[in-house]
Amino acid sequence: MNKFTLFLKESYEELTERVSWPRWDQLQQSTMIVLGATIFITAIVALMDFIASGSLKFIYSLFN
Repeated sequence: MNKFTLFLKESYEELTERVSWPRWDQLQQSTMIVLGATIFITAIVALMDFIASGSLKFIYSLFN
């Protein structure tokens, strides 16, 4: 139990004294970058899905 208490104490100390937390404006900027990248990648995947679906429908219609 002593090791666990020491772990908690050192963890708290590290989080409050040693970690450099981002400023609010940095956090907002990072969030916007992640949001933009997510929307961009989602659009690319949706486009690929649309093209694949159309291609497969066309190929299936040839054999029908």
